Amino acid sequence: MSAPVFSTLGCRLNAYETEAMKELAAAAGVSNAVVVNTCAVTAEAVRKAKQEIRRLARENPGAPVIVTGCAAQTEPETFAAMPEVTKVVGNTEKMQAETWAGLRVPDLIGTTEKVQVDDIMSVKETAGHLIDGFGRHRAYVQVQNGCDHRCTFCIIPFGRGNSRSVPAGVVVEQIKRLVDKGFHEVVLTGVDLTSWGADLPAEPRLGDLVLRILKLVPDLPRLRISSIDSIEADEALMQAIATEPRLMPHLHLSLQAGDDMILKRMKRRHLRDDAIRFCEEARRLRPDIIFGADIIAGFPTETEEMFANSVKLVADCGLTFLHVFPFSPRKGTPAARMPQVKGPLIKDRAARLRAVGDAALAQHLGAQLGVTHQILMEGPRLGRTAQFTEVAFDRDMPEGQIVTARITGFAQGQLTA
Repeated sequence: MSAPVFSTLGCRLNAYETEAMKELAAAAGVSNAVVVNTCAVTAEAVRKAKQEIRRLARENPGAPVIVTGCAAQTEPETFAAMPEVTKVVGNTEKMQAETWAGLRVPDLIGTTEKVQVDDIMSVKETAGHLIDGFGRHRAYVQVQNGCDHRCTFCIIPFGRGNSRSVPAGVVVEQIKRLVDKGFHEVVLTGVDLTSWGADLPAEPRLGDLVLRILKLVPDLPRLRISSIDSIEADEALMQAIATEPRLMPHLHLSLQAGDDMILKRMKRRHLRDDAIRFCEEARRLRPDIIFGADIIAGFPTETEEMFANSVKLVADCGLTFLHVFPFSPRKGTPAARMPQVKGPLIKDRAARLRAVGDAALAQHLGAQLGVTHQILMEGPRLGRTAQFTEVAFDRDMPEGQIVTARITGFAQGQLTA
């Protein structure tokens, strides 16, 4: 009997949940199966999911194929129609022990119900599972799931449901265990991280959680926050940025565009000046902070002038790491019904935006020459600074440890030390 083959597509949260599913599958005695945890963020992500399913079915002949994740949740019929697929499981169901008990062979082969996907909007709590983080050298901890907002381009709320938070006490206890296991860095993850706490008693904010973790887990060397919505940053979070050196000086911002009309058509809750103001204030509080950002190129109705405003946002906000998404219409979203920008133009704008991002990164790398950094080693010769910049070494260093090194050069998007 061989262990199940797991494949993860998409975000860190999916990767976290795959680790939880491995534990659930092992406890239920599931074997000789293929499990694909899909992403639905773009039409391309769904295409890649189908491609991955076909590849794994070819490589594992006779093994039942279980498909789950956001794409399985939002369009279960698409995957149920694939001849390679044995079972389609929703995002809520994949986190339940009883689901995995029913996925054992031969029980699975004999089932008549191919789709096991319920209404995720009815889910009110985070899943009962909480693995003690995942990752070899930094631990990712899920503190929130789902999203209450309805951006016009985004299908994710229909894959993840409404926002649910993990209580602060549970998070703190988990991080204490991770520190006891030897982790030097913890990353807080979620679908809409800055909405954490809105569904909890007293409605605490993300900044309250950050300050509580740093106070109650004094032995944690480094705490990092994954992607946030800058318009939702609360006073306590800004206080933590200003006063807590153990909170890493790197934030990835969900900006999406730099033009006010496009932002309104996206149904975002911020305008261009809000984003610039946040970056200026955070940099005033923490001069060494750097920013990454998600930006969509070629959103419906985007003119060349509107696109130019997104390009200028890179300099106006002082962005360093750019994650560029060429717009991809998702069936069922309002943006899919808007007047579309032509495909070749979307591709061209995405390439131009990426070039601006590459130049911004090169400028940041050049400014680090001669600077001494504390670097968490992710491999024998690769680590990351507190600002999340990759550093390559010419000799082996202790994995999982934080080392002090002086930057001597840079190449191909990495620093060298």
